[in-house]
Amino acid sequence: MRIDLTGKKAVVTGSSQGIGLAVATGLAAAGAAVVLTGRNRERLDAASETVRAAAPDADVEAVACDLVTDEGADRLLAAVPAADVLVNNLGIFGSRPPLEITDEEWRTYFDTNVLSAVRLVRRYLPGMKERGWSRVQNIASDSAIVIPAEMIHYGMSKTALLAVSRGFAKEAAGTGVTVNTVIAGPTHTGGVEDFVYELVDKDLPWEEAQRVFMRRHRPQSLLQRLIEPEEIAHLVVYLSSAQASATTGAAVRVDGGYVDSIVP
Repeated sequence: MRIDLTGKKAVVTGSSQGIGLAVATGLAAAGAAVVLTGRNRERLDAASETVRAAAPDADVEAVACDLVTDEGADRLLAAVPAADVLVNNLGIFGSRPPLEITDEEWRTYFDTNVLSAVRLVRRYLPGMKERGWSRVQNIASDSAIVIPAEMIHYGMSKTALLAVSRGFAKEAAGTGVTVNTVIAGPTHTGGVEDFVYELVDKDLPWEEAQRVFMRRHRPQSLLQRLIEPEEIAHLVVYLSSAQASATTGAAVRVDGGYVDSIVP
């Protein structure tokens, strides 16, 4: 399958590292002009160079903004008034004993993981509908379905994204715009390495720590390893393409078989 996104502009949030950076790189390699977002200009500049190294002819732009605020979303819209592909990847995660999660932490997770995506869909979707072709993807997690006891607040926010995607897909019905959720499984990123070491012996070498973590805390994974960010990106690139025209309102899994369900 040849995916060609030449002439399309893609906005990827939370793209200075991890899954977001892998997604931006994959979209750029398929020919899309990509816009990276994040709060730290230096990290964005480094990420931009990473994308250009992988796709030398790529059109890469970086916008430093805090998308947890209306002001940040407006700053992005002013810099990039229209997008053909919007990938809402921005998110935070962490472990916390359930009864110790404060009201403020609940609000922070909802604001960051859910409302940041809603803000951008609200801003970009009208233009997408007018143009008659676009792709919106919200990056969720297996935790949306299999709520971890040690991170209920995170799971809640990712469950909310499933509803957000389904609802906005109905708003875009019949317009040529698709809206989907990508359910990512346990993925190997720098932040996840820190999280793993919160739960296993910090003195273990990484490969052993990863195996211990999966065995103890994610035993239902059929891969029995962490997923690499590029593996998530492959699905995102496909869903961004013309070939995925009949997939909308869906929650599509790239979870390594983690969710124990025969229904996608």
